[in-house]
Amino acid sequence: MALLHILHELGLHSLHNSPRDTKILILQRFIRFFAFGGSTIVLALYLHAISISDAQIGLFMSLTLVGDVISFALTLLADGVGRKIVLGGGAMLMVMSGVVFAVTGNFWCLLAASVFGVISPNGREIGPFSAIEESTLAHLTKPEIRSDIFAWYVVIGSAGNALGKLATGWVVQKLQSRERWSPVRSYQAVFLAYAGLGFLNLLLTCTLSSRVELHGHDEQKDSDDESESLISGIDTDSNHEMTSKEKRSLLPKISKESRIVLLKLCLLFALDSLASGLVPASLVTYFFNLKFKLHEGDLGTLFFVAGILSSVSSLVAVSLSRRIGLIRTMVFTHLPSAIALCLIPIPSSLSGAIFFLLLRSSLASMDIAPKAAFLSVVVQPGERTAVMGFISVVRTFSQSCGPVITGVLAQSGRFWVTFVVAGSLKATYDLGLLTGFRGHKTEMDRAERTASRQEVEE
Repeated sequence: MALLHILHELGLHSLHNSPRDTKILILQRFIRFFAFGGSTIVLALYLHAISISDAQIGLFMSLTLVGDVISFALTLLADGVGRKIVLGGGAMLMVMSGVVFAVTGNFWCLLAASVFGVISPNGREIGPFSAIEESTLAHLTKPEIRSDIFAWYVVIGSAGNALGKLATGWVVQKLQSRERWSPVRSYQAVFLAYAGLGFLNLLLTCTLSSRVELHGHDEQKDSDDESESLISGIDTDSNHEMTSKEKRSLLPKISKESRIVLLKLCLLFALDSLASGLVPASLVTYFFNLKFKLHEGDLGTLFFVAGILSSVSSLVAVSLSRRIGLIRTMVFTHLPSAIALCLIPIPSSLSGAIFFLLLRSSLASMDIAPKAAFLSVVVQPGERTAVMGFISVVRTFSQSCGPVITGVLAQSGRFWVTFVVAGSLKATYDLGLLTGFRGHKTEMDRAERTASRQEVEE
């Protein structure tokens, strides 16, 4: 009984009983994040090795993030042209970018491959994947276990990211020390592997069933009931009865009530994302390399440990969110991580900087699964993909402003300022989220309790 209780608390029972498509989507996330993690370790180092200045590196990162607007267009069309098609297209963009980075060191070719392809400068999601996958997981999963599925979606992605960093760091170091490869050649080998992983994701996309599409099967009744409870004043029948013309529309419609929620979320997420853009993972690794002279293998190990801590803490967030609600879980775990971020550049010793980095990593991802679960229930089912895609692009645009600022500060010898400013912005975001959405948390908990009670009665 104790074991079953533990499995239930960790959400493993929910994951085990999830549909095949859910498992494939989570596997794709693992592979994608393994690739993202590996490229993050070497991206800034690669650009530095081909004689690009710090200011240009920052500009490069910013323009790469701006290019993610292409993902917004793909996300808007996903429910109309097909989610599998768009996910497959995103995987092909990964392949294209990896190949270009592997065969040329020309700055303009690399920039084009980053802007029009899929290269993650921060180790996090980029491209159309997240919005489509989260929307799909939401309609494949019952509301009462949705937090569990999203938590494992985040955890397994974080684990892939951590393993990618560890493997890449040590492989690159061994290639340089034992095989006598030049830094540039070893970095390009990483991007060739990146392209291969993108192709593997393309093959997995082909194995998904038609149930991943918006109209591949009927939405679960609980999902419809949930929307009624969370967005007051909306007539359920008018929300979920769509004409055949609307079903064929490529561009989704977003209700007035959802637009109000969307505006508030965009303002807050823009603030948080600007802070994230100031300290993307690739530039944080560059900071540790510059200040403490850490080699690729040591960087890989350090960020592997940080990734594992991030993965484990995401599981704790599942149990915590059941007890105090999604919003409070997001805020009370993210706020201490923001403070730790401010303190990373303060110590003059490597051990002190590592302590604050790992403290931040152990808390920073605890809000991701609750955030995804929250977004999935504050808008109507038919709007999820478009809303999540819009939020994703708003966050990307805000984030894109950060690296260019960091690059200028790094070149002028004030790299540390970016950490302090980023932590302060994230703390402001947390307080704004708590103030603006406490009422939504109460409504959400009430809806979840009602859904659970109805399930028991049936």
